[in-house]
Amino acid sequence: MILVCGEALMDVFAAGDTAAGLMLDARCGGSPFNVAIGLARLGQPVGFLGGLSSDAAGRRLRAALQAEGVDTGCAPALDAPTTLVMIDVAEGGSPHYRFLGAGAADRLLPAHAVVALPEAVRVLQLGSYALVVEPVATVLRALVEREHGRLLVAYDPNVRPGVEPDAARWREALDWMAGRCRLLKASDEDLGWLYPGVAHAELARRWLAAGVELVVVTLGAGGASGWTAAAAVELPAAPSALVDTVGAGDTVQAALLAWLAEHERLAPGRLRLDAAELRSALAFALRAAALTCSRRGADLPRRAEL
Repeated sequence: MILVCGEALMDVFAAGDTAAGLMLDARCGGSPFNVAIGLARLGQPVGFLGGLSSDAAGRRLRAALQAEGVDTGCAPALDAPTTLVMIDVAEGGSPHYRFLGAGAADRLLPAHAVVALPEAVRVLQLGSYALVVEPVATVLRALVEREHGRLLVAYDPNVRPGVEPDAARWREALDWMAGRCRLLKASDEDLGWLYPGVAHAELARRWLAAGVELVVVTLGAGGASGWTAAAAVELPAAPSALVDTVGAGDTVQAALLAWLAEHERLAPGRLRLDAAELRSALAFALRAAALTCSRRGADLPRRAEL
């Protein structure tokens, strides 16, 4: 089982005016939430580890995970609100995000939730702001510190400056994880904010030296680059009838994990792919991302579509 750790939240859009105010459209979301559902749709046994509220939004998030076949046994119900992300789309189509999450369930994951993991867990997937906000960051770091020698750890920083605007905090988390994870995927946008002027290849060399076995950088419309100790590969994006790019990065991470699982490479020491394997893994992930980009929102593909 791949255990995805982090936040699940509600993306909230204005859906029109009413006589007294606004109609709001709240949709299930959050990067780890998307990755968990993406893995389930790609046929991988997957669980979700994170605090879920006992409120209506939290119950809806749990139901959505369970409907896709994601195990929620490691997702305690907490008497705290669900994080809301208010999304305001400008006239030109660019979105503005405002996170309302202080004291929310996803940040309050209790330490007892990670004392004993299900025996089936073989991989920990972590990402986004759960590793930079407290107290959940301390809980998840303790889990990684305890298990990274036994389980494969995968990481996508998925930077959210609207939650934590201090780039140094994100860099510290990424540097800490680089010594403990074996798969590290990041976007060029995130790396440009965190390490302005530093070449992706230089960052990859740094992380490989720290112990990462597979580094992938997504390049938006430019495709993706990947590095292992044995190979460096860059592939263009797969053709897509673009609708939007919501969930594309989460799709890449889910698809990479699925490809590695299908090829029996999802274990520590097994991710040092050669050039042909790395090209195949990236191509699979980019095809999956292209399907997500051809649909509205984070609607990740199913295995049969690939």
